[in-house]
This record gives sequence, C-alpha cells and structure tokens, in this order.
Amino acid sequence: MPLQLRHARIHGHDVRYRMAGKGPVILLIHGMAGSSRTWREVMKILARDHTVIAPDLLGHGESAKPMGDYSLGAYASGLRDLLVGTLGIESATLVGQSLGGGVAMQLAYQHPELCQRLVLVASGGLGREVSWVLRALTLPGAEYVIPPLFPRFARRAGEKVMRFFRDRGVRAPHIAEMWNAYASLTETPNRHAFIRTVRAVIDPGGQTVSARDRLYLAAHIPTMIVWGDRDDIIPVAHAHATHELLPQSRLEIFEGAGHFLHVEHPLRFAELLRDFVETTQPAQRDTSTLREMLQARAS
Repeated sequence: MPLQLRHARIHGHDVRYRMAGKGPVILLIHGMAGSSRTWREVMKILARDHTVIAPDLLGHGESAKPMGDYSLGAYASGLRDLLVGTLGIESATLVGQSLGGGVAMQLAYQHPELCQRLVLVASGGLGREVSWVLRALTLPGAEYVIPPLFPRFARRAGEKVMRFFRDRGVRAPHIAEMWNAYASLTETPNRHAFIRTVRAVIDPGGQTVSARDRLYLAAHIPTMIVWGDRDDIIPVAHAHATHELLPQSRLEIFEGAGHFLHVEHPLRFAELLRDFVETTQPAQRDTSTLREMLQARAS
C-alpha cells in the first residue's frame, strides 16, 4: 500500500503528509522530534477500512522548519487548515502520541467541530513530570550543546549498526524509532525547530502546558487513553490521573511497552483503535453546547 509523502502549501510553507485508505477519517499526530513515519505500520492496517492521515508537523520530518510559532495552538491551527482547507475534511477521530496528544487536545479545544473522538497515546500536557533529558534541553545554550553530544559521524555509525541488525532479522522497533527521532537533530534546521518546540511546552522543572483544567470540555467526546506501563518519557501515572478526571473515558495500558507503544505493538494498537472507532458514536457538539459547558463551570 503506497504511503509516500504528499505535498501541501499552507501559509507559504511546505507541509508533508501521508494519506491512505477510504472510510471514517483518522488523523494520526506524531510526537516531538518524530514524523509521520512513526505511524506507517499502523496506517497499513487501518487503511483497509479507514481514511488515515498522518502529517509531518512543521519543524518535523520533511515539512518546512521556519522561524515562527511552535506552540500547541499554532500546531492545532495548522492541522485544521490541512484538514479543512487542503483536504476538505470536516471532522475526524484525533489520535495524538506524546506532543501529538497535546496538539490533539488543543485542536479539540480550539475547533470542537473537527473532533469526533479523542485518543491520547502516552500524551503530553497531562502533568508536570517528564524525562530529565527533555527538561535539560530547555536550558540556555542547549542548541549549541547537542552537536558535540551527537555528532554526524556518530549518526552515520549508528545507522550502520541499525542496518546490520535489521538485515539479520533482529527487530527492536522502539529503539529504531527513538534513533530516527533524535538522529535528525544533527541537522541545524531540525535542531533549532526541535528546541523551539521543546521550550514551548517544557521548562527545567517539567511540562509547562496542561490540559487538565479543561478536560471537562471533553466529557461528551468519546475518549480513549493508551499508555505503556514502562514509559520512561512520560509516566503512566498520568494515564490513571486523566482517567479519573474523565471517568467515561476508556483506559488501555500496554504491559511491558514504553513510550512508542504504537511502534512496539502496531497490530494490537491498530485493532484497539479500530474497535474504539467502531463501538463509539462521533461527538456532536455545536457552539451553544460549548457555551453552556463553560458557563456551567464558571458558576
């Protein structure tokens, strides 16, 4: 099944995305330093009976890396413009992993008419705790420290090692995913965009952006929370805490899985997502409903 990158021009910037299949629309949003590549195995399974779209967020993958706004709000608006303006899609099931989870929640908050369902996969934006590595990268001068820590020759050597094991049938998909994500930081435009993205949502103390105070607005959106119990980037405790705030949500914990559970277990993840879509009704919410929810909380 062809999953080649497609091209769109949005606000003067090149945006790349993968798209396949036909049926109910699922939007897959990758995490920090990632790209649409992370969803390829999942897309192959879901595209049998769904329209599946996976973009490269600005500053990531093959999309443009301009100087500018790398906030969750900017990412959410960009995805709206891709869906509605470029692809003519009025609503979708939103699936976000890590940073992508924060973007998905922001998209559902800013543009509720676009969100049929919400799936949070090891999502950011649900608690302060996050890996010390990401916190360290928010410190002044971090963009100048990364090249000596991760030089180009180390990237080339690492790629040879990964290829050696792959050619001999040794698979460690989560390690390969982490390598692909952070190997890109040897390139200057990628590195600068990455640092700007990190600093938009994290400081030395942890995550600075939280959706917890607005989760009540998702009370009428079918929501599923998926996490690996060995996640060393964002702790699984965030999954349980979010489920308590959204008791109507569906909670799925993958035992033995880490932060990239959709890469470690693509078939299980895809089947779980398919079941969730098929057994829930898409949210129907208009401006008046949103106004009533906001007024009720205010009072």
